[in-house]
Amino acid sequence: MDRRWWALVAVSLATFMTYLDNNVVNVALPTIQRDLGLTISGLEWIVSGYMLVFAGLLMAGGRLADVFGQRRIFLIGLAVFTLASTAAGLSGDGTTLILSRGLQGIGAALLTPTALALIPLTFPDERERGVAVGVWSAIGGLALALGPLTGGFISENWHWGWIYLINVPIGAITFALGAWAIGGSNAPARRRLDVPGLVTSSLALFALTYALIEGDGRGWTSGVILGSFAVSAAAAVLFVLVETRAKEPMIDLSLFRERVFSGGLLSMGLWSFGIFGIYFFTALWLQNVLGFTPTEAGAAFVPMALLMAGLAVVAPRIATRFGTATTVAVGLGLMAVAVIGISFIGQGGTYGQLFPWLMLYGFGAGLLVPLTNAILGALPAGRGGVASGVLNVSREVFGLLGVTVLGAILSARQSAAVADGAGPLTAFLDGYQLALVIAGLIVAVGVPVSLVSLRTRRTIPPTATPTPRIPEPVA
Repeated sequence: MDRRWWALVAVSLATFMTYLDNNVVNVALPTIQRDLGLTISGLEWIVSGYMLVFAGLLMAGGRLADVFGQRRIFLIGLAVFTLASTAAGLSGDGTTLILSRGLQGIGAALLTPTALALIPLTFPDERERGVAVGVWSAIGGLALALGPLTGGFISENWHWGWIYLINVPIGAITFALGAWAIGGSNAPARRRLDVPGLVTSSLALFALTYALIEGDGRGWTSGVILGSFAVSAAAAVLFVLVETRAKEPMIDLSLFRERVFSGGLLSMGLWSFGIFGIYFFTALWLQNVLGFTPTEAGAAFVPMALLMAGLAVVAPRIATRFGTATTVAVGLGLMAVAVIGISFIGQGGTYGQLFPWLMLYGFGAGLLVPLTNAILGALPAGRGGVASGVLNVSREVFGLLGVTVLGAILSARQSAAVADGAGPLTAFLDGYQLALVIAGLIVAVGVPVSLVSLRTRRTIPPTATPTPRIPEPVA
């Protein structure tokens, strides 16, 4: 097999590891709390600490890759993430675990935008890049579903530390494979780090992420949360001013005038809003209403993820036939219909009623793979790292907004139902159904956005030769 495809295996494994780690911990939190004697606040920071560092440094990680080379930063990020996973898995107290999770966030912030930026560098041919993005997206989609299942199985059968220690062999193998297969990137044209841009962008993302994570617990009108939003807004404005005056800006703001780039980011964000919401709140519904165990709740999403993964590989060919704009619009439309459809399942619902809607959602999500390829194709040479960082920031921030906004809607409706005399189960279901309807409507906004922003882009020219055979998966 061509060494480039081995490089794709390394990039995909690294993405799988970080995605899995981001989703594996939630169902194991009760076990960790009992073992380490943590408070609720300490438990929250196991999750929040990672997300805060990861989201805050994503653009900085992409910029470092552009300046010092994609391969070098990829391997450094992979090493940091693997070592931090070892420390997290062996933690004997809450402080060590929280600090290790923060270090994991640093590694992931270096690794994630670099992994995505390496794909167009490794596959400059548009046809091959479409296949590569499909494979990469399929593996990432599997990780999203396998995370809760893996976390539930480990927490019920093994020591909780293995939710982190499983990263160690994967990381070691990926590092060796990446060091051999990933070619050295061309000497970067820009050498300056743009420190003011790094500081202001990171501060804006740190403050925004902190406010979204802590807003519900501290109160959205509390001084700390309002202050965090104010700091984020001020830092964002300062970032724009700095970038317009910098000789070598961290990101060329003219990129956002590119219709495919800006519209694609918005469409991707709307996708993230929906997928974070459906995973988070439907998992609660399965356990609180249907009485599923954590492992069973995680397993419920596996068929949907398998459909997403299978469709992700062939979605670029579908986009070739019908165009990227139409393919992505249909995907978002199917997702919106599925989310609203789930909202009609009542208190006496069953998994059998949920299953077809989950599969429709998975079909729609799988059609969004050409969106990533279209955004990558709109990037100028030498800007792949930081632009991939922006893409991942869009995913993370919109995902947090999905959980935060839908959670606030669910809580408000649930409280109102309880005040009207409804039982806890009925009140939860009432809030859950309303949250899903609103989520579906928000995802549906992506249909006209993608039709307008992607309408002239085709993933592969219609006169191109057939897509090359996808390499056999590595055992």
